[in-house]
Amino acid sequence: MPTETAAPALDFDACYRAASGRDARWDGRVYLCVTSTGIYCRPSCPARKPRQENCRFLPSAAACVAAGFRACKRCRPDALPGTRDWDARSDLVARAVRRIRDGAVDAVGVAGLAAELAVSERHLRRMLLQEIGASPLQLARTRRAHAARSLIEQTTLPLADIAFAAGFGSVRQFGDSMREEFGIAPSRLPRPGIDGADAVGAPAGAASDERPRLALRLRTRAPFAAAATRAFLVAHAVPGRDRSDADGATAHAIDVPGGTAVVHIDWAGVPPDHGTAGTMTWIPVLLSLPGLSDTMPAIQAVRRLLDLDADPAQIADALGGDPRLRSLLIARPGLRLPGARDGAEFALGTVLGQQISLAAARTVQGRLAAAFPGRVAPGGEAPGFHPRPSPERVAATDAEELRARLGLTRARAETLRSLAAALAAGLDIGPGADRERARRELLEIRGIGPWSVELIAMRALGDPDAFPAGDLILRRALDVRGDREAARLAEPWRPFRGYATQHLWADFLESVARKEPR
Repeated sequence: MPTETAAPALDFDACYRAASGRDARWDGRVYLCVTSTGIYCRPSCPARKPRQENCRFLPSAAACVAAGFRACKRCRPDALPGTRDWDARSDLVARAVRRIRDGAVDAVGVAGLAAELAVSERHLRRMLLQEIGASPLQLARTRRAHAARSLIEQTTLPLADIAFAAGFGSVRQFGDSMREEFGIAPSRLPRPGIDGADAVGAPAGAASDERPRLALRLRTRAPFAAAATRAFLVAHAVPGRDRSDADGATAHAIDVPGGTAVVHIDWAGVPPDHGTAGTMTWIPVLLSLPGLSDTMPAIQAVRRLLDLDADPAQIADALGGDPRLRSLLIARPGLRLPGARDGAEFALGTVLGQQISLAAARTVQGRLAAAFPGRVAPGGEAPGFHPRPSPERVAATDAEELRARLGLTRARAETLRSLAAALAAGLDIGPGADRERARRELLEIRGIGPWSVELIAMRALGDPDAFPAGDLILRRALDVRGDREAARLAEPWRPFRGYATQHLWADFLESVARKEPR
């Protein structure tokens, strides 16, 4: 029988109306739990809706499992992408959810996560149960189980290797968690992959020059602006860290605990968007990993890089009422806000890119990666790609040497060194950081102003409401003269000012390109 948990109260009538209407816009934000069957579903599940007295609504899949429900085999609520709702908040619970999503419980345990957030384990557990209905351990278990099911469906890896790749400590724990989540042993889950496609993947245990390779389809909500996202990544590609292939695919170095992974993105294989809001699509990728234990960190980094947890319908609803943005949303449906693959690398690159062209910035960022590569464990190297630059090595280098090696002004070299020293000393600018504290500490560094801070907040901290009001292109696109006027115009766009900025940038740069002589 389903158990009672300290789940938060939701508006039952609104949730039931959404479920009765099979409204896909609610998928991933609320889950329908049926007490008479012990099953939980998406609101859009095509099955006949149960009587009201047999319904419960919970805000997360982990809360459903913690309450004793298992995933519906028909609508597959476990296959939903994540949500950026938690990225729009900066409170303790939101920071904890972001860190768990990035694998903090696997890396440092609940005690380590609580210490990072400066609270006790008991308080952290109480807050998550109160707001989400699941403990940190349950959230982490659900994350692993959903990842494992995706690997089962999409790869030919042995189940023991899948358990290891998904972050389980043992095969027994893997089996217990899968039965708890799905009501079935992992060996009985269907293979091969989704939509009747052939399963893909390489066996584990390969030699160091034959790194594990996994071909996956990463799910996201439609529409997905593939051409615009690819153009953005190509425009910001760093030599030695990113590469464009002759067939239109791109490759990107991704830093994981075991070294440097590489993700190859098959843009030609992205399905055309023919669905309505709330439907799913996928991005075909090939991961080359130092080891299978790096699977989960690599997947999460790619999801962040491509902003695969965004909800285009939600963003369009929030921004579409503004006449300035309505046509831009129609022109580029599903435009994403790509995140930084590594916060420290992006912050250092932002300083290098101040007051120079994008092409020049890419060149200098490539020099930084080549001159100050981070240490990688033996066997963790990715042939043809540099690891992320090391803040510790940059901080230990004299400003005059930085100036000479990277081709910087002395003032820029001093700023780069000061930022690197702060990062090496523990300045947190990752997705789970305290955003306001990070902003304050960045502004205290000489040579870093509000424009740089907001860019770092947008891409590294993952704040969808970051807004670089002083950006020259942004002000031109808005036809305003000052930062205050730009900020005033953007106030109605909260909490998605970052997405509005991305649309305005894309439109302005495209219009300039059309005017340039060919």
